[in-house]
Amino acid sequence: MSDIKVTLPDGSSRDLKEGATVHDLAASIGAGLAKAAIAGKIDGTLVDLATPLHDGAPVEIITEKSPEALEIIRHSTSHLMAQAVQILFPKAKVTIGPAIENGFYYDFDVDAPFGPEDLEKIEKKMAELAKAGLKIERQVLARSEAVKLFREMGESYKVELIEALDAETVSLYRQGDFVDLCRGPHLPSTSWCKAFKLTSIAGAYWRGDEKNKMLQRIYGTAFADKKELEAYLARLEEAKRRDHRKLGRELDLFSFSDEVGAGLVIWHPKGAMLRTILEDFERKEHLRRGYDIVLGPQILKTELWQRSGHYDNYRENMYFTEIEGQSYGVKPMNCLSHMMIYKSHLRSYRDLPLRFFELGTVHRHERAGVLHGLLRVRGFTQDDAHILCTPEQLDGEIKGVISFVNDVMGIFGFEYDMELSTRPEKSIGSDEDWDRATSALLGALQDSGRPFEINEGDGAFYGPKIDIKLRDALDRKWQCATIQCDFTLPERFELTYVDANGEKKRPVMVHRVILGAIERFIGVLIEHFAGNFPVWLAPVQAVVVTVTDSQIPYAQQVFDELRGAGVRIQKDFRNEKLGFKIREAQLQKIPYMLVIGDKEVESATVTPRFRDGSNLAAMQPIEFADYMANEVKSFH
Repeated sequence: MSDIKVTLPDGSSRDLKEGATVHDLAASIGAGLAKAAIAGKIDGTLVDLATPLHDGAPVEIITEKSPEALEIIRHSTSHLMAQAVQILFPKAKVTIGPAIENGFYYDFDVDAPFGPEDLEKIEKKMAELAKAGLKIERQVLARSEAVKLFREMGESYKVELIEALDAETVSLYRQGDFVDLCRGPHLPSTSWCKAFKLTSIAGAYWRGDEKNKMLQRIYGTAFADKKELEAYLARLEEAKRRDHRKLGRELDLFSFSDEVGAGLVIWHPKGAMLRTILEDFERKEHLRRGYDIVLGPQILKTELWQRSGHYDNYRENMYFTEIEGQSYGVKPMNCLSHMMIYKSHLRSYRDLPLRFFELGTVHRHERAGVLHGLLRVRGFTQDDAHILCTPEQLDGEIKGVISFVNDVMGIFGFEYDMELSTRPEKSIGSDEDWDRATSALLGALQDSGRPFEINEGDGAFYGPKIDIKLRDALDRKWQCATIQCDFTLPERFELTYVDANGEKKRPVMVHRVILGAIERFIGVLIEHFAGNFPVWLAPVQAVVVTVTDSQIPYAQQVFDELRGAGVRIQKDFRNEKLGFKIREAQLQKIPYMLVIGDKEVESATVTPRFRDGSNLAAMQPIEFADYMANEVKSFH
């Protein structure tokens, strides 16, 4: 047999016999690598260890330490779970089971919903199958043969998937008696699945369509070793403790009601105060950066949404109504009103850039299954702005927004990552305009000196965008800020300015948000701070607490003085034990408690107690007000 030559990542080459596999290559390098190998990469494509090599191919051996390993481990573990389910529930039909960001899931068609006790049984069976070390083998069949195989097995969902494929052959994976339709790659055997945990159960419609049957989805996670798994599960428990829905109830910030409607937030006094603090902060920051505050209507004629392209590209996310025979669209975005403001006057190049800022409430139709507390709602307010500028000003305006984002994220203590999202398949505008817009964003990102990634095909339908994903205290990523560059809507709405030569030119529009949806950002803040908001953000900054009823007159005087000085303060003069009242204030995560006893009455002072139990020295109430004002200033 003739030899073949392959290239390794370090640039060296290796001669092998024709027909040699990825595993053979690993073995030729060393016994240790052969033992550690779980997959390979040929010509940049992930493959199984049993995949034959071809002459001239660049090849990489994948081990558990490789960046690509986790997805392979999780995908193989999802198959292990499906196998365990079908052993325990023989009538269960399997559908799809991909690896996802934090683990994997698999959807099943079963007669009765799974319960928590079923997860324990499935996990136990998975452990048995892993210990058995079943070999995982790939098989390629003609599409017709695969359809026949799965039809005989009664796996109607697999048949539907295969029949929808535009391919002559399909690949299957077998482990023991279990067989599944899959592209792969997979681990060499089930023994490599050694650190996994099933985490939750949910309902999911087949193919995400509410018209289809509701399936049972089991979520799980998997890692290369148990230490990583335990660390992840600890973070998961911490995330549950910080869940903004739980803390929102406990801190009495907001609620939802079926009587009102799904995805519609009801803000309680403390939640509304928190939101007001954020909105006031936003107005101040925008005004000092040269933005003008504007406000547009909640509904606009449907003809405008047709003209903008929203009707053709976004109407499934919109609500519509009719008034006196005229169709209107409830706004999902604020850009149309801002363009109408621009059009209300003849504009000169000397007027530009114009920066229109609106805390605009919008409504979007989100499916009930994706609604999630404040993080995914149907009605929300964006810190939305649209910058209209000349093409020559575009670079500076994009960099100005990047700087704005950096300043604000620093105030809240967030690290963040950036992505450039490019033209999606469903879009409007010319190739030339998309190229100009993408180049503008790319150039500003490169000049920023910060690392960024390219997210192909995930731009808005009217232009590419920079997505800023902040990282919270648990290192989870949240999409909040975005910067979108748009040459298309100014063209559709015939926006113009007069240049230095008296000629009409087309401005460029930058759509941008800094915090994004206020609701979502508050949800992220609650979880980031675990409800322990810094003093400047806390809806209640201090509470005056009495030891006995005899201190109420002085305590009321302290309350009135501090409230008059601008401190957000509450009082607790109830006839309860002091320890009980202190504990309640701690559970409400109020930054400061002012306990008023006989000593404080006699000296006309307060002794501030921080929520962690530490105390400040006794001081006059006005001194405490000054102290609070300075603490607030130190944050922003």
